[in-house]
Amino acid sequence: MVDKSRIIWHDRKRNGLGLPWSFTVYDLAEDRLFVTTGILNKREDEVRLYRVVDTTLTRSLWQRIIGTGTIHLDTADKTMKNFDIINVKSANDVKEELAQLVEKARQAGRVYARESVDDDHDHPGDGPDFDGPLDDDNH
Repeated sequence: MVDKSRIIWHDRKRNGLGLPWSFTVYDLAEDRLFVTTGILNKREDEVRLYRVVDTTLTRSLWQRIIGTGTIHLDTADKTMKNFDIINVKSANDVKEELAQLVEKARQAGRVYARESVDDDHDHPGDGPDFDGPLDDDNH
């Protein structure tokens, strides 16, 4: 069960009218995100924030009108690899808070994301097609 004293942000998935009439609950603590679903049979999933790789915010026209948005998370977690925080109020603020907590969790755990950029070939051998030096003697 989620320790309510550690929760920084709490919201429910909202319906098409922006009302929190759903059985999906989101809770954000300093180091984890909890997603609880169900009414009779409850399921609680959690993702450690240092495992979040990327976040994306999408807001349809209707979501902008009613003041909600959906945050998509790509993670390195095995059970919750890619998932959405659907139709939450102040989604941009939540995404920014989440991004700050992810960075904080990475620094605390000394976890660093490694990015691979194929177009950046500052050093010989960095490219994906580099087979070694070409010289006439080895043909």
